[in-house]
Amino acid sequence: MDNSSGVGVLDKAAVVLSALEAGPSTLAQLVAHTGLARPTAHRLAVALEHHRLVARDVQGRFILGPRLAELASAAGEDRLLAAAGPVLGALRDHCGESAQLYRRQGDQRICVAAADRPMGLRDSIPVGATLTMQAGSAAQILLAWEEPDRLHRGLHGAKFTATMLSAVRRRGWAQSVSEREQGVASVSAPVRGPSGRVIAAVSISGPIERVSRQPGRLHAGTVVAGANKLTEVLARAHAATARRGESA
Repeated sequence: MDNSSGVGVLDKAAVVLSALEAGPSTLAQLVAHTGLARPTAHRLAVALEHHRLVARDVQGRFILGPRLAELASAAGEDRLLAAAGPVLGALRDHCGESAQLYRRQGDQRICVAAADRPMGLRDSIPVGATLTMQAGSAAQILLAWEEPDRLHRGLHGAKFTATMLSAVRRRGWAQSVSEREQGVASVSAPVRGPSGRVIAAVSISGPIERVSRQPGRLHAGTVVAGANKLTEVLARAHAATARRGESA
């Protein structure tokens, strides 16, 4: 079957990426696997590396880059949002506090789904709201598992420390008390994409008077369970897509 799209450079780039699916490759191995001329293979691999579609391992071999995982996560966003409503509603009802789902966008985080407490004093974050990545338990979650250089850059000016993020990674959840907003406490947990990368944070938040100064003690288990449910939804959807691809 002819796999040519008619756009030669894109076809060759696709061949390079397909070759790297099998694992790390030296330039010589890449040439052998793709059938491309050595200068062409090198030029394409370096150009793809510039766009983070290709990277290098510790031995300098070419490997698939982190941008592919980010694109895969974005492709799963509709599934995530579709599943988020019932999960956030259940969290709100169980904890009695407003629940949110956040995704990182550059140096900020965006509330992409929410379920507000229906009455009484509450922390209401509207969908589409842009919040800081320098304070709050959701910001801690979205930063804690980043690559070391991005993590350390993210700590500049933050109200939390590297030691606190180490504790977040160890226990699998984060809490904050008057960190983003005075009088508000929150608990957050990570949602992971099929690759294992953290792609979102599930949170509950409310006034300290109800949530307490140790909100994790009250709500961490429930929030982690909600985040894990969304992670499982994405994993099942990814597996189903893979099975359809194999049978096609």
